[in-house]
Amino acid sequence: MHSSEFGDRAPQDIIAIFHASFHPTKGSIIDWSLKASEDLDLSHVEFSCLPSGLHLIERDVVYFTKDDHQGVCVFRRRQTTEHGHRGFRLSSLGILLAKSPRPRPWQHVAALKTLVNTIYSALEDREALEPLDEDWQPARAFFEERKLRRPDLGGVGSWLGWNAELEGTRSDTSPTVHLPHLLRILGPSSLTLYKHILGRRRVLIITLPPVEAACILCQVAADTCYQEQVSELVSAQDGQDGDEDSETPRRIKGRSNAGVKVLGMVTLNDVDKLEFESKTGRGWIACTTDSIFLDKPAYYDLLIDLRSATPNTRPTFHISKSVEQPNGRGVSYRLSSVRFTWSDVRLWTELERVLQLDSEDSLDTCCDPSTHTAKGPLQHGSSWTDVWRVYEDVCVMCAGLWMGAWRSSTSYPGSSRRNEFWGSIRLEGEDDLSLRTRSTPHVRHVGLGIEGRPSGGTVPPGSGSRTPRALRRASTMSAWTWSGGKSGDAQEQPARPTTEDAPTPSGGMFIPGARNNVPEPGPRDDAAAVARRERQVLTTLALLDTFHTNTTAILSRLATLLETRKAQQQQQQCSRRADSNVSTALAGGTQTVLFTPKDVLSFELGPFSGLDARFVEWLGEEYGGGMRVLVKRGWKDLFGLILGFG
Repeated sequence: MHSSEFGDRAPQDIIAIFHASFHPTKGSIIDWSLKASEDLDLSHVEFSCLPSGLHLIERDVVYFTKDDHQGVCVFRRRQTTEHGHRGFRLSSLGILLAKSPRPRPWQHVAALKTLVNTIYSALEDREALEPLDEDWQPARAFFEERKLRRPDLGGVGSWLGWNAELEGTRSDTSPTVHLPHLLRILGPSSLTLYKHILGRRRVLIITLPPVEAACILCQVAADTCYQEQVSELVSAQDGQDGDEDSETPRRIKGRSNAGVKVLGMVTLNDVDKLEFESKTGRGWIACTTDSIFLDKPAYYDLLIDLRSATPNTRPTFHISKSVEQPNGRGVSYRLSSVRFTWSDVRLWTELERVLQLDSEDSLDTCCDPSTHTAKGPLQHGSSWTDVWRVYEDVCVMCAGLWMGAWRSSTSYPGSSRRNEFWGSIRLEGEDDLSLRTRSTPHVRHVGLGIEGRPSGGTVPPGSGSRTPRALRRASTMSAWTWSGGKSGDAQEQPARPTTEDAPTPSGGMFIPGARNNVPEPGPRDDAAAVARRERQVLTTLALLDTFHTNTTAILSRLATLLETRKAQQQQQQCSRRADSNVSTALAGGTQTVLFTPKDVLSFELGPFSGLDARFVEWLGEEYGGGMRVLVKRGWKDLFGLILGFG
């Protein structure tokens, strides 16, 4: 069992391997394990490996965390006539990885599936249910080959940038390449998720089994801001202090030097874990199958309900809002529906344009919650019933037109962006994808386009001949099937040949590039698969570049505003000391910096949006260097913005 990611050598970063099963009287238990150190605690990890609802499907893959260690397990449901087991046994074979800057449990999934098949096939051959000690010999060999041997993990857990992350065969298993699919599924609302990740908020995803796609979604969402969050200093180019061509470097340091923590699958047993992770300020993203979390909005800031996704509707988003109770009974929390703000249209237009550069049939299908449930596939409705997506398209169009007009009449002094680029429906710039955008230190501003050409010097087929309706459909109808199904026009394509690890109507999931999921391809099929994978990687890199450009521009603007406000407040404090000997006003020992709606507009955000205002405050909390950012949103401030005052 060798990993292709590191040539003939499998990654050696595993610190534990274990087998969890469901006992009819004891519940979820760990009945076999091997650990690199006896000090390692595996208690309660079985609950993450056997979440509620998994008994409805045959097989699944679950990502989870145990303390500071990430892990993954392969789930199987085995038929049995044994008394008390209700017709089947539930079990998972899982591993824990050593702590590192960039743990990659997905690199072991293919080999772990093969190991599970080997162990359970031996049990079926002799018609046994309980594994004997010799049945675990393949698992012992697997652990011995991949267990931790060096403190530096031999470079397995290092972070060298997205090019190194997605190069060659590493892209076969990396969840990051599913970023285009995530954007197609969530649409403009994906930018609400992006703001919460950049602001280091707490994000919870509720899903139905199978859960592998939701776990992948957690990792992909965290990757949109990973490059900036792991850097000690985030550098940006800001031309606001001079003419449009001047570039003044701005550097701003975040409070945390690690990315948002990906918790993976959580259950009610992990409530204490969620409370602990919330106190760190690092932020987290997790998924669950326990619907009871709907009644516990105090534990998260954003809730994404994948269960509501159908062929005609997107997943619903809810934010947690605090409400003061009468009679001084404290604070309670309630859920409020949210989609996207009009200011998101600028960035979404850029992302959508990158998505349009690749034809729909060039992307592999993998994870769409709208096509399958645990009980079987859903039937697609007619296109005219797509009410929400029609409404979404109208909102995007109207918002772009409105913001374009608003921008032309309310430009702020010293802006580094050209007015004609801001709020436009179709941004200027070249439309071809290339790795060249990542090979130079300069990051182009949003609106200037992504330069270069795909491998071979040709534009992907179908990218230049689409009608506006086809463009809108491609941005809203997902090509990503969560359980091996397809949506939209993808249904007309021939089905992929599958093996025993391919999805069944009751569960499972097809992951593009997983070598144990597809038969040995022929020369033509192999060339087509390589071309598709290359286009998918190029699209992913271009999308990551777009997020990177937007993030660095926002943080650069924040650094400029904080520096300006800090200087202004110091002058005011000196003046007050000289005139009336009044001390500096502090809020709990933290200096408060006030931003106006016009300052929010300078971020190219919506000055009338409460979510955008909170987003700026979140950034101040993380990057303010101990200062507290407060956005003034009184009626006088908003009215003054409309009239051009202040």
